[in-house]
Amino acid sequence: MVTTEPLRWGLLGCGWVAGAFARELALTDSGRPVAVGSRSQESADRFADTYDIPNRHASYEALVADPSVEVVYVATPHPMHCANALLALEAGKPVLVEKPFAMNAAEAREVIDSARAKGLFAMEAMWTRFLPHVGEIRRLLAEGALGDIVMILADNGHWIREDPSSRLFSPELGGGALLDIGVYPLSFVSMILGKPDRIVALSEPASTGVDKQTSILLGFASGAQAMVNCSFAANSGTRATIVGTDARIEMEGPFFTPTPFTLVPREGEPTRFEPRGDGGGFRNEADEVARCIRSGVLESPLMTLDETLSIMATMDTVLAQVNVTSE
Repeated sequence: MVTTEPLRWGLLGCGWVAGAFARELALTDSGRPVAVGSRSQESADRFADTYDIPNRHASYEALVADPSVEVVYVATPHPMHCANALLALEAGKPVLVEKPFAMNAAEAREVIDSARAKGLFAMEAMWTRFLPHVGEIRRLLAEGALGDIVMILADNGHWIREDPSSRLFSPELGGGALLDIGVYPLSFVSMILGKPDRIVALSEPASTGVDKQTSILLGFASGAQAMVNCSFAANSGTRATIVGTDARIEMEGPFFTPTPFTLVPREGEPTRFEPRGDGGGFRNEADEVARCIRSGVLESPLMTLDETLSIMATMDTVLAQVNVTSE
């Protein structure tokens, strides 16, 4: 039944990203957190006290069974996404799954098949898709402002001290630059050019075996190419450029957050666009989930499950080529 009441969220996991999501739900009228689940009561209580959440559960099973919860946000480490999403779906709850959607395409397919079989909404939490400035870029592309797309350049690099005990460098916890931050530029390229038909990758491993730095060259049937870089070895510009035959778009860094961009025509003066709206982006994806669920839509047209599966397949190919550890 279509209703305008705020969507009641259950947060599965109590880490940093769950906290950021809870903070931004306060900036929107579309939803509110009503429950949180953790692996311990102490952790659930501490998180719930911080974000004023009434229901606290000491297990994920109790969270998804909570009758007050209408939709579950899966905010656990990457290797748990598949099992946690399936747990929520089995309980009859729609899911928003933090990026990357799963560890590989096979896991992603399992979640997608379950959601579709049960007639439940599911979406990858790729917040960049729902930012106002990215909507402006999609509009310019649809209007043909850039002409034919020739190339895309996108990077995401952050210096992170190599610590074998850190989740970011742990094979068991889905560490590595590609899965953690490379998914942003890959998803951005996919939004514009779709699925690549040629993939060439080069990687430098960390001491733990996960990729510390990876560069990817993508080719497309249209003749367009894309270069994607991700790194834990240094702070990069975290910028993105879309180059067309008639104009280019230059996005300032970090391109995957609310940021200005400039439309530079082949002839004439550049036009600068400033981001609109409050928050870092989590609120925008929460609004989209609420819009879809309240209107009976099972997939967001801005982040379809088929595209999520395609992106996971691309990352599978990259990891197979560079032969780094990903468990």
